[in-house]
Amino acid sequence: MFSGSIVAIVTPFKDGQVDEEAYRELIEFQITNGTRAIVPCGTTGESATLNVAEHARVIDIAIEAVNKRVPVIAGTGGNSTSEAIELSQHAKKAGADATLQVAPYYNKPTQEGLYRHFKAIAEAVPLPQVLYNVPGRTSVNMLPETVARLAELPEVVAIKEASGNLGQMAEIVRLAGENITLLSGDDNVTLPVLSLGGKGVISVIANIVPKDSADLVAAWEEGRVTDATARFYRLFPLCQAMFFETNPIPVKTSLALMGKIQDEMRLPLCPMAPANLDRLKKVLTDYGLI
Repeated sequence: MFSGSIVAIVTPFKDGQVDEEAYRELIEFQITNGTRAIVPCGTTGESATLNVAEHARVIDIAIEAVNKRVPVIAGTGGNSTSEAIELSQHAKKAGADATLQVAPYYNKPTQEGLYRHFKAIAEAVPLPQVLYNVPGRTSVNMLPETVARLAELPEVVAIKEASGNLGQMAEIVRLAGENITLLSGDDNVTLPVLSLGGKGVISVIANIVPKDSADLVAAWEEGRVTDATARFYRLFPLCQAMFFETNPIPVKTSLALMGKIQDEMRLPLCPMAPANLDRLKKVLTDYGLI
């Protein structure tokens, strides 16, 4: 159902509020440059600091601005199952094509708890669901056996895998490859994930280089392995730079340096340290972005 370069889009702010005009412009920038789906309100979209009304509004804007040109995969996950259901119900009513469901964070559920959480959302909100495994942020790792079990549910169609464990990703494909689409959740391993049978990436760097990210996956899909490899290694310094500090600080800073948004994020995220900012500027300059 989902493939190619999919952007985990930032939420731009201006004077403490969602900058709706800049947000719409970012969406146009993505669609024009080959991004195949938009993910509002993910980690990169600072969903953790959006209040409920803002969360709903950001999803609404994305759906309206996209206007069915590409799918919208609304980030509606949470560490409370009932809250995730409530957010997902809004997304479905608003016209989202799917939801992105992060593994519940902080409360560290068991594998059975994970299964019941995602199953409850699927039963309450019959909408395609993309699982999101990112143990570095959630402190819980969704095992391949759990993913395979969830993949038997018709609503569970894909997984954004950001564990960094390629062996684990290969096991997901082995156990459930016919039932679920593997998507890289980390730009640093997009090419290896594609080689394992992955179909694309939910990307941070696509925020700043959407065409280059899209072209990388397209090259692989078309069997141009040497070209895809060269494109991956050209992008690799940018991939690393996006994690000089906690995501989305570097990517929002990059977009600000490119003149696309205000250099603004919400506490507890804060502006980059001067030394890291200098490093980021060098990478962006070397790539030709600023």
